[in-house]
Amino acid sequence: MIPRYSRPRMTAIWSPANRYRIWFEIEALACEALAQQGAIPAESARTIRERGDAAMAAFSDADLARIDAIEAETRHDVIAFLTWLAEKIGPDSRYVHLGMTSSDVLDTCLAVQLVQATDILLEDMDAALEALKRRAYEHKHTVTIGRSHGIHAEPTSFGLKLAGHYAEFARNRQRLEAARKEIAVCAISGAVGTFAHIDPAVEAFVASKLGLAVEPVSTQVIPRDRHAAWFAALALTASAIERLATEVRHLQRSEVREAEEFFHAGQKGSSAMPHKRNPVLSENLTGLARLVRSALTPALEDVALWHERDISHSSVERNICPDASVTLDFALGRLATMMEKLVVYPERMMANVESLGGVVHSGEVLLALARAGMSREDAYRVVQSAAMETWTKLGTEGAKTFRQNLEAQPEVAARIPAPVLDKALDPALHLKAVDGVFERVFTAPASATAANAPKAAKASKS
Repeated sequence: MIPRYSRPRMTAIWSPANRYRIWFEIEALACEALAQQGAIPAESARTIRERGDAAMAAFSDADLARIDAIEAETRHDVIAFLTWLAEKIGPDSRYVHLGMTSSDVLDTCLAVQLVQATDILLEDMDAALEALKRRAYEHKHTVTIGRSHGIHAEPTSFGLKLAGHYAEFARNRQRLEAARKEIAVCAISGAVGTFAHIDPAVEAFVASKLGLAVEPVSTQVIPRDRHAAWFAALALTASAIERLATEVRHLQRSEVREAEEFFHAGQKGSSAMPHKRNPVLSENLTGLARLVRSALTPALEDVALWHERDISHSSVERNICPDASVTLDFALGRLATMMEKLVVYPERMMANVESLGGVVHSGEVLLALARAGMSREDAYRVVQSAAMETWTKLGTEGAKTFRQNLEAQPEVAARIPAPVLDKALDPALHLKAVDGVFERVFTAPASATAANAPKAAKASKS
């Protein structure tokens, strides 16, 4: 990914220096396991560890250039690294990579890198969850209009909207945790995975030291359904980001103006129109989500490799593993900041609730008439007639509110007393279950949520 959409901690995971450090660690651990078995001299294993550690600690651009130069001749990346490592270690390097194949190093290294990346993404997810939770509690009883098909439906709570997004991110956090477990496997099984030239105990030792599980049947590579599941978790998280970003984009539209991204001092919205305040962060998140999701299809196609192995997946993963994780890391960080600083306009929300003359309360009036003994079909006819009269004459001279049109209907006046109608037309009626929903959402297992206690929001006009 380009630096504009990258953060240093995540990009460092995919750097050559980190990759080669992990490669060496795998090789050194295998040698230590072999030494414990008496398959190689213990002194040689110590030399490999000490000189290799020193070489990796001093790793520089010159070392990278040397490995690249060897690979230009050998046309093999692992052999190039092993040749460079032999130059640093000396004669004892003959015990390095003993009984192993390249995929043992490459796939186990990728598992470590994916675990490292996932741990950062889980931290990112916690920050996004915390921001959503703070804002949800802040606006728990802030009345806003719910929309279906983009049309005013019934009032809801802005906090309830955010609680729904929180619940989705909590589910995605669980998916990411499950994907981390699935991807955290080691394979040190040799050519075509038969352990013909290396004891399975070596694999178990390396896996234990790296915090990985052992791949039950690795052929010559770790099966790629594991990787596809990891990319699926990332793709679903990206979709959650886009869903929330799309909501913010709609709420910031000029004719809605219920919430907007924080506009920094000195920020400019347009080179031609000085008044513009554009939802650039949420639009950016929408685009980044598309990039992350685009990695899922090639990851799924990587599952079907030929026989015990081929390398059709290699060029794909060299691109999508860094790009998807770096992009999602950036997007989650941007999302958390955007939601922390989101500016909310409760007065505008209430004005929009009432902007259609009260017709958004039609459902409750329908229920009130049914409770009073009218058939549902007749109740629907009466309420819809009053609603359409209100809707079609909005803004015209002499237009009446929904209540006025209801009260003009004899069936309504006869069946619903004024106090009952008052209650039916009260937006707060729609918030009566919010406390119960919040309790259900925010008392999920700690592993699937951020911290439980809500904190004060950082920015709001409410």
